[in-house]
Amino acid sequence: MRDHQNENSANDRKSSNEQKESLIKNVSKEANQVVHNTVDTSGKVIKSITGEGGLLGKTIDSSGNIIKKVADKGNEAIDKTSDTSSKAWKTIKDKTVKRKK
Repeated sequence: MRDHQNENSANDRKSSNEQKESLIKNVSKEANQVVHNTVDTSGKVIKSITGEGGLLGKTIDSSGNIIKKVADKGNEAIDKTSDTSSKAWKTIKDKTVKRKK
């Protein structure tokens, strides 16, 4: 009976860790989308006022692309960090909490 309770407790912790990891990745993804949408919208507004083909429009496009790429790299870094820390935690937990059967 006790082994079954310990197994359930371990499964609950695993599920909780996966939810936290998923939450971090989802929040990062949403923030990245907000950045992209904001850049796109502000670029459209500025270009609608100043004109599509002008120097300012091209500058807005270039700077928007830079901002989007930086946001993408940040999102990738968060995903990798989340994956790495999750794997490290699982390895440490497995080594320290391993039970003899």
